[in-house]
Amino acid sequence: MAESTIQQRPRTGWDKPDLDLSNAQWQSSSRGLGDVRIAFVEGFIAMRNSRRPESPSLIFTPAEWGAFVSGAREGEFDLT
Repeated sequence: MAESTIQQRPRTGWDKPDLDLSNAQWQSSSRGLGDVRIAFVEGFIAMRNSRRPESPSLIFTPAEWGAFVSGAREGEFDLT
């Protein structure tokens, strides 16, 4: 696959560091189901698509992660 020539530009208000995820210990759910994996790196939570690990990861602060998990538990993202 050819390397992308598109450079990502910093987003306005982006306050998260560029994390080195090359040695991250990615975890899936306890049942090993799903397409999402997370890693805890330098006080942040990284989330990626396990089917496309080369694609960009989402980076959350602990507060953002807590809000996301709480919303998921309450069915906020239930699309069924």
